[in-house]
Amino acid sequence: MNQTWGHLSDQFFLGAVVLYAVALLGYAAEFAFRRDTVRPVRRAAVPAQAQPVQAAAKVLVTAGGGGTVEVETPFAVAPGGPDAPPPTRGVSGGSLPGRMAVAATFVGWGFHVACMVTRALAAHRVPWGNMYEFATMIALVAVTAYLVLLIRQPVRYLGAFVMLPVVCYLGLAGTVLYAQAGPLVPALNSYWIKIHVVAAILASGTFIVSAVSTGLYLVKERAERRAAAGLTTRTAAVTAWLPDSAALDRNSYRVAAFAFPIWTFAIIAGAIWAEAAWGRYWGWDPKETWSFITWVVYAGYLHARATAGWKGRKAALIGLLAFGCLIFDFFGVNMWITGLHSYAGL
Repeated sequence: MNQTWGHLSDQFFLGAVVLYAVALLGYAAEFAFRRDTVRPVRRAAVPAQAQPVQAAAKVLVTAGGGGTVEVETPFAVAPGGPDAPPPTRGVSGGSLPGRMAVAATFVGWGFHVACMVTRALAAHRVPWGNMYEFATMIALVAVTAYLVLLIRQPVRYLGAFVMLPVVCYLGLAGTVLYAQAGPLVPALNSYWIKIHVVAAILASGTFIVSAVSTGLYLVKERAERRAAAGLTTRTAAVTAWLPDSAALDRNSYRVAAFAFPIWTFAIIAGAIWAEAAWGRYWGWDPKETWSFITWVVYAGYLHARATAGWKGRKAALIGLLAFGCLIFDFFGVNMWITGLHSYAGL
């Protein structure tokens, strides 16, 4: 029966990867073949009425003596014309490839959940006891976070950029990291695996979505700066479909702010587990050290994002650095550095 469940889990895994790849192609096709594709143009070539410019309106304001005076009030002229960015899409609406991509994402998510449930049945334990299962669960959380955002907000523009790392994660998990379902090693056989590791998985998967939004923010912000200077950009056809950079920055910050307390709890729970397993709360093991480094850099990102002088591009670069530390904490430490957490390796 264990082999049957394990084989079924592998089939669900393959189905999820295929559906996510189809979704990735659908999201990319919606970018590439939509009718409202925006071609790079110089600011001088665009009609003045099609550009978001600052204008001034004269408003009559009652003065203290009963008379009136004219006061100039700046306001933004709404962009229009053929080069205006199209509205972003949510779950429904938009082109056929986009709708098919959303459907494939939801069905793939169902296959992904079934993969982990059958894996648990095959191993008679929680399905996150090795790097294959851990990476697969992180990808599941990332897709879940994207779908939750998609239901609540028009963020389909994130689809291709979330599906790409998810497909890569699962591809690596199913090849290099793959392991047959089996019992836990003694060091992991504790109820803390249901607390500490779950928190780490939730935070890691959510940080992926934040990093994607941060990367898009940097691309959009650069395009806006070049457009303001009257310069062209090669990414105009892509950035035209994205919301403004402020919205992307805000979205990445909120997602990271949600994941950060979970990561904090994961480190605390890991320290308590370490005391029970090894007789000390903290020993600067490579995994502990890089988890703490990741925490410090993400704390710096959130602080920088909340500080007026470091908002925007500088804070976004710190956010990407923090995500890089997270990736190294998982792959680099487990695969290349010897430590007490080596049992989680290949």
